[in-house]
Amino acid sequence: MTPQSMHATIIHFVSASAIAGVMAVLPLAAYAGDGDYVVEPQTISDYKAVFATVQSSDVVPARARIGGTVMELTVGEGDSVTAGQKISTIVDDKLAIRIRGLDASIRGLQAALSNAETELTRGKSLQDRGIIAQARLDQLQTAADVARNQLQTAQAEKSVAEQQIAEGAVEAPGAGRVLEVPVTIGTVVLPGETIAEIASDRYILRLEVPERHARYVQLGDEILIGPRGLNVTGEAIGKGKIVTVYPRLSGGRVVADAEVSAGLSDYFVGERALVRIAAGERETFVIPTAYVFKRYGLDYVRVATEDGEPLEVVVQLGQPVEGDEPMVEALGGLKAGDRLVRL
Repeated sequence: MTPQSMHATIIHFVSASAIAGVMAVLPLAAYAGDGDYVVEPQTISDYKAVFATVQSSDVVPARARIGGTVMELTVGEGDSVTAGQKISTIVDDKLAIRIRGLDASIRGLQAALSNAETELTRGKSLQDRGIIAQARLDQLQTAADVARNQLQTAQAEKSVAEQQIAEGAVEAPGAGRVLEVPVTIGTVVLPGETIAEIASDRYILRLEVPERHARYVQLGDEILIGPRGLNVTGEAIGKGKIVTVYPRLSGGRVVADAEVSAGLSDYFVGERALVRIAAGERETFVIPTAYVFKRYGLDYVRVATEDGEPLEVVVQLGQPVEGDEPMVEALGGLKAGDRLVRL
């Protein structure tokens, strides 16, 4: 297909979605002497405009580790949190009662141990003088050991109860933004229930590409991100790279994930964005914008003629093209071999 026969199709494509521009890295331009530029067909990549959804790479729930009543809640939907930040406190009144009971048991066991150790010391003194038998001394030693172990058991049980109280503090499992808080102060929760859902700070773009373009979606392909707000006009504001292509069609579309290094931190999770993906290649004319000038609202270039007098020609311009210098697609008005001259 020649560049001239493609004009109608290209014009229709641009008017339908101006953001579906042409962006490609071109080879060295065909410059002639004295700064002239020779128009030649060049192969460029077409970019198709599709919608992508901003997704968090990980959505992790912050869960309750104990059952009880939510007594404190320090975050709400949309808040930013850091890893380990306390976001809620859950209180189980039974644990405080249990600790008071264990304190009483510990005091009783401490008294019993003190008495057993006293009896053991007295028994050793009597055994040294031959008043009591070794069997009696062994009984006193056993009684002291039992009292000591019972005291250690009660102290361990108290530590467990204190740890359970400490686990009432619900912490953020990672840095990110709070998506949902399904509880309020006073809510009774069970162990394992979700207190908040937190989306990590690393966002991805989830693309849904029509099936007819599936063969063009490849790992590592570059994507161009349009301006925020679903506006169909405007230049790309960022770039990304496709990191995952899912091997199953969903609703006649190929699903892929693209990673963006920056530019999505202020987006909402689930917000849609316009992106451009590569959708094949074609031949067209590309000229430097420095050779274009306007007159009466029309775009002109100067074309060299045989008699040496440049001829001003009206051209129809398309989308900008990425190159060593600002370039633009020429949809009409030029043919292969034309030599452009500067003003």
